[in-house]
Amino acid sequence: MKFNKSDDEVQAAMDEAALRELPKINTRTPYLAMLSNFAVMAGLLGTISGMIKSFGSVGSDEGGNKAAMLAEGISEALNCTAFGIGTSLVGLLGYSMLQGKPTHVVDDINEVTVQVVNLVTSHRAQMQPTA
Repeated sequence: MKFNKSDDEVQAAMDEAALRELPKINTRTPYLAMLSNFAVMAGLLGTISGMIKSFGSVGSDEGGNKAAMLAEGISEALNCTAFGIGTSLVGLLGYSMLQGKPTHVVDDINEVTVQVVNLVTSHRAQMQPTA
């Protein structure tokens, strides 16, 4: 690094380095929210499948097996709903916890950037190589 640059050039170089790294911090966090929403939709799809099975068993002509098939379909529907909602809750809780972390990291990066720029500009004369 050359220390004979102006203060604005030093600040611009630090800002450029920070801007290059900051997008990497938030890259994958939104996937957790998307997967949580997907879990709810997958649970609802299973619910619909279970209800179709239930109503199909009621409409069938099979005699004594209707109650068992109805109970099996309702059980499938409720299990899918519970799994989808439970998975979604865990994912959304993780998303909300992780969402605050990048904010702290960005604040730390900004703080250190200012400290480094101040250090470089205030000690510029001492950092010049001796010839």
